[in-house]
Amino acid sequence: MLSPWYPLLAFSLSTSVVLFTTPWVKKLALRLGYVDRPNARKVHQKPMVRLGGVAMFAGFLLSLLVTWWMGGFSGLKSDKELEMWGVALGAVAYFAIGFTDDLFNLSPFTRLVAQVIVAIGAWSMGVQINFLSIPGATNLPGGLAQVPEMLSLILTVIWLVGITNAINWIDGLDGLAAGVSGIASLVMMITCLAMNQPAAALVAAALAGCCLGFLRYNFNPAQIFMGDGGSYFMGFTLAGVGVIGLVKGVTTVAVLLPLILAVPIVDMSAVILGRLRSGKSPFIADKRHLHHRLLQAGLSHRRTVLFIYSLTMWVGSLALAFSGMPSGFAYAAVATVILSFVSWRVWQISRQV
Repeated sequence: MLSPWYPLLAFSLSTSVVLFTTPWVKKLALRLGYVDRPNARKVHQKPMVRLGGVAMFAGFLLSLLVTWWMGGFSGLKSDKELEMWGVALGAVAYFAIGFTDDLFNLSPFTRLVAQVIVAIGAWSMGVQINFLSIPGATNLPGGLAQVPEMLSLILTVIWLVGITNAINWIDGLDGLAAGVSGIASLVMMITCLAMNQPAAALVAAALAGCCLGFLRYNFNPAQIFMGDGGSYFMGFTLAGVGVIGLVKGVTTVAVLLPLILAVPIVDMSAVILGRLRSGKSPFIADKRHLHHRLLQAGLSHRRTVLFIYSLTMWVGSLALAFSGMPSGFAYAAVATVILSFVSWRVWQISRQV
């Protein structure tokens, strides 16, 4: 049985490291000239340091190393240990891809190929989607059916690469990606603990800590951006923890996993469909994202971010309720009230524009 102190330790260490190191990263990046400059698509009005992901990744990695040294990952079976290495090494590789892009501006094709290669490597280490929810299936509990190996590879790569880029795409407003990822990580941590997946819960706790700690400097008005290094490693880690922590739990996972990450998934899907309908490439950036539409409706920067936070909390609370968590439906009821109030305020503001 995992001590509740280990997730708390991972969260606290990750948060503390990010809070301490982010100002130093900002100073160094300013000295070296690594800034994100405004353009027609971006919301910020002045050059901003975009290497905050370095501090986030440092906090995440250090907290996991300390927790591992203190025995937080002891007792894992060999297959579970391999899965953990798959997520950890994949997070390192995705951070490296994003960080390289922050420094040298890689082409979209180069980034995509690198992401797919790393995702295949993670799959080979056990980070695998091995079954689907199929009505009438009887070979696994919960109406789940095992899938062929090649289909497992395709589904896993699409999931890992897709969620990574979904998180990257919502990183368009101060604090948005960090807050959404932090909320999703906390929900994953609680759900993994409830489903007896302690190692995955520790990784989720470390990720939540670095995301929420970064908000100290990234919430509007932001002092620093995370860059692709931060969003890539956050997205991959969320996707990887979801696979090894929730998919491996079998029962209600087919609902839980996409539900927790519903906001970035739906946003990315809607944007891609909109671009295709307009005859444009799905990879050419524009202002079709949910946060862009809310800004166009008249919401302020902060209200837009807070609305999407409340939406993320709501779908996360539904996941807690469906997972069988004690008082899960009570959490969902409270989150529904909060979302209803925020939605009402959004509607009022949009009518006044």
